[in-house]
Amino acid sequence: MADVTRVAILGSGPGGYEAALVAAQLGAEVTLVDRDGVGGSAVLTDCVPSKTLIATAEVLTDTAESGELGVVLGGAVGVELARVNRRVLALAKAQSADTAAAVEKAGVRIVRGSGRLAPGDRVVVDDGAHELVADVALLATGARPRILPEAEPDGERILTWEQVYDLTEAPERLVVVGSGVTGAEFASAYNALGCDVTLVSSRDRVLPGEDADAAYVLEEVFARRGLKVLSRSRAASVRRDGDGVVVTLTDGRAVRGSHCLMAVGSVPNIEDLGLEECGIALDGRGFVKVDRVSRTSARGVYAAGDVTGVNMLASVAAMQGRTAMWHALGDAVTPLDLKAVAANVFTAPEIATVGWSQAAVDAGEIDAVAVKLPLATNARAKMQGIRDGFVKLFCRRGTGIIVGGVVVAPKASELIHPISVAVEASLTVDQMARAFTVYPSLSGSVAEAARRLHLRG
Repeated sequence: MADVTRVAILGSGPGGYEAALVAAQLGAEVTLVDRDGVGGSAVLTDCVPSKTLIATAEVLTDTAESGELGVVLGGAVGVELARVNRRVLALAKAQSADTAAAVEKAGVRIVRGSGRLAPGDRVVVDDGAHELVADVALLATGARPRILPEAEPDGERILTWEQVYDLTEAPERLVVVGSGVTGAEFASAYNALGCDVTLVSSRDRVLPGEDADAAYVLEEVFARRGLKVLSRSRAASVRRDGDGVVVTLTDGRAVRGSHCLMAVGSVPNIEDLGLEECGIALDGRGFVKVDRVSRTSARGVYAAGDVTGVNMLASVAAMQGRTAMWHALGDAVTPLDLKAVAANVFTAPEIATVGWSQAAVDAGEIDAVAVKLPLATNARAKMQGIRDGFVKLFCRRGTGIIVGGVVVAPKASELIHPISVAVEASLTVDQMARAFTVYPSLSGSVAEAARRLHLRG
């Protein structure tokens, strides 16, 4: 092995560029193979664009529900979607450029193109000019929207979440197929933008993978705002019909709309990577199989991010990439702990979670007790006109150690952090309760929930 470890990273999303920064910090010679732009889909077509769109939707939601605060509007409030989407794409491009500049400043070489692994510790780039020898390789090639044969996107009326930013006018009647996180977020956003939205859910409720109490609150809000949810309904096909679309359900019903957004999951980008040639195993779903320090089944090859199918969040991808480099380059490393991952659904209201879930507690997977406080009793929430949401906290019996929590509220993504710290540091409810909170504040409900669990844990 050379005196300086040579690291090749295929893919420049959060898993790739965060790994590159860590490897460079630890003195490695790092090459980042970038196909679409540094930041990957998280920055260019997924997280950054969608949350930028949602930021506009949040303003409209707050405005529409500000009447009880005494706000008087002089006329109709709406958006110019073409202008919104121009901002979305410009911001994504700027964020990609900023990330690329930071990576290059750290001493990482960026090579444009697609890479694949080859025997002999080689990485071949399709630009024809680069063939790298790598002591350590990291696969961070991400995933893409799942396409159903019966619902082929055309980029005009039938869309994936990567294609919505080409719209110049808001859909008159939008049908969203898929009620997971992506489907719920876009349904919520376009409803706030003034669209007539129907959400097709194959399950008995929206967000089947989230806290049931949180999903129930969101469904109530959707109903109040006129967003229609078709539960226990599965789309059989989607086709163009003139200037609109027809979504045919498996029970024969037809749902008509002006546009259809398909949000039915993701598939990993594993094609032409040389995986079989290099002995890299896939799991049963077709994702690259990794352990808790991001190692694949091939010596010296790691993987991070959506290509692994592990809790497909940008924050998890980034931690997988960092962990891979810490392990590969001999630095201190802690295996990935998915029970410490904080996640957020950017609907209105937001749903944030961390640690053990209510479903796990109910199933007896952990001996824990919970308390749930509605935000409607919080003084700050009353002042802001917040009617929906709650704080839920879980702690172990006997010790009172906080093991999880759920927050449903505006900006729940910010309010979950103290609970996340508590889960990571194994703090008790009494320690949480003794920490000062501002009065009045929404975070006061977190401390109050901890106080309610005193002597119950």
